[in-house]
Amino acid sequence: MGNGAKAAQKRERNAAKAGGAAKSQLKVNQAAMNIVCQTCRQTFLLTTRAPALEEHAQNKHGKTMADCFPNVNAPK
Repeated sequence: MGNGAKAAQKRERNAAKAGGAAKSQLKVNQAAMNIVCQTCRQTFLLTTRAPALEEHAQNKHGKTMADCFPNVNAPK
């Protein structure tokens, strides 16, 4: 038996151990999109920081962060 056959057998064993298909992160990411711009309804991830939200408000709408995102606490 050559090394190619050993490698193929090892791949088969590892595939059998792995079980199912790869897990997707898409549903979790979609659920974490809970910051919503009140002007255009664009969603942002929970971990989005204030400078990015301020930039969105200024560039897209010419408003302040408090106008577009009233539920988000801005750093003081």
